[in-house]
Amino acid sequence: MPQVDSPAIDLDIEEWVSGPSTNISHELGKPILIKIFQVNCPGCFTHGIPEVLDIRSKFSGSPLLTWGLATAFEDFHLNNLENLKLLIDAGEVVGETLEVLSARGMLNNNCLDYSIPFPVAWDRVVSYQPPDYLTAVKQFIEKDFPQYDSFPVKNQKLITDQVLAYLKQKKFEAKTFESYQLKGTPSVLLVDKNGILRGKWFGSGYGLEKEVEKLL
Repeated sequence: MPQVDSPAIDLDIEEWVSGPSTNISHELGKPILIKIFQVNCPGCFTHGIPEVLDIRSKFSGSPLLTWGLATAFEDFHLNNLENLKLLIDAGEVVGETLEVLSARGMLNNNCLDYSIPFPVAWDRVVSYQPPDYLTAVKQFIEKDFPQYDSFPVKNQKLITDQVLAYLKQKKFEAKTFESYQLKGTPSVLLVDKNGILRGKWFGSGYGLEKEVEKLL
């Protein structure tokens, strides 16, 4: 897993749905802002992507590159390449995104009331077949429960049992999402012009504009 202030690894992409086919190692000399989202993720469309659109507008005259990476760690029947193409080609949304944005009056005929003008890629999603579930559980807990060792034993067991049950029913995994050990969507990766990972955030509203300014 690439750590902040260490070299960023290339995105493991199955397909660029819009924009030119490229990757981090191909764009040295330019800072890159990468928004990771899921199609079935209302918060990605109410906050995550609009935040990046605002950043993109404010730094339109700069060398900053802005990309989107659609991924999937749940709801694989909705978070898929087919629905991503519907989103990019027509602005059409599905699932909880459709329900939430419709209730907020943010759709026109089930389509976004804004476009996604930056390049968007689809993460490589493969079958999930861990060689050892106990190791997989340990790695999951280290990522999402950094204070696990300080919990009471009964709480540790509860977490372990829940993570094991989750992993045993998990059918797929997204390669970039896993390699960067992201915690959810929306998330952001910020890479400087030398290909060094300078930021990794889950959620939105973390002063992203100031972080971008540091790289320009």
